[in-house]
Amino acid sequence: MTILEAIESRHSVRTYFDKKIEPELMVKINEHINALNSVSGLRFQVLFDQPKPFDNMVARYGGFSNVHSFIALVGKDTDKLDHLCGYYGQMAVLYLQGLGLNSCWVALTYSKKKTEIHVDKGERLVAVITFGYGKTQGKPHRSKSREKVTVLHSVAQPWFYNGVDAALLAPTALNQQEFSLELLNDTVQLVKKSGFYADIDMGIIQLHFELGAGKESFVWKDGWMENLKKHVRLHAQQIKWCNQ
Repeated sequence: MTILEAIESRHSVRTYFDKKIEPELMVKINEHINALNSVSGLRFQVLFDQPKPFDNMVARYGGFSNVHSFIALVGKDTDKLDHLCGYYGQMAVLYLQGLGLNSCWVALTYSKKKTEIHVDKGERLVAVITFGYGKTQGKPHRSKSREKVTVLHSVAQPWFYNGVDAALLAPTALNQQEFSLELLNDTVQLVKKSGFYADIDMGIIQLHFELGAGKESFVWKDGWMENLKKHVRLHAQQIKWCNQ
């Protein structure tokens, strides 16, 4: 499975079979998360066989069942943390999809008191990503049209629309898709609009756009986002994708 195939096939799944993750997959997942942490400076944590956080009425009301494993997205509490967790967290999501596992982003419907997540002083837990063998493969979300999320100041080349299409497949809170992508020649600006967990969404959308468009095709107008893109490219060999 290529990374673009993972983007197209991956949908949120909340109900899983009562099946443990095989030891060889556990090793691969831990290696992947360790590589992401090394590149990003974040402190993501993988917890296997930890059903308690999702064994409550709130989780069941949210539609979760048989959740035994998840990734906790933890990092230094800066104004960029949510965006970074969205960006690198979605890398983990796509990797899990390539391993034949299903996943779901979760911000609220679990019990933080029952977790074994370690959050040190100056850090913050942003969200978790559940994963396992889904009882279904999930359903595609309803997407906006290209026209509703793009602003063109110059003629768009195919790479731009490839990026937009990938961005429209990105999971966003409540499926809001509250963003726009503005194009001027080879420069792209990702514009955040209002919405719940908008900064996490922006990180996920940034990653999807880069993967769809090709990182060499454009530059981000936002300097720190461009630096993030270059940083990941330099460390590409550390980050295992689903087709490796």
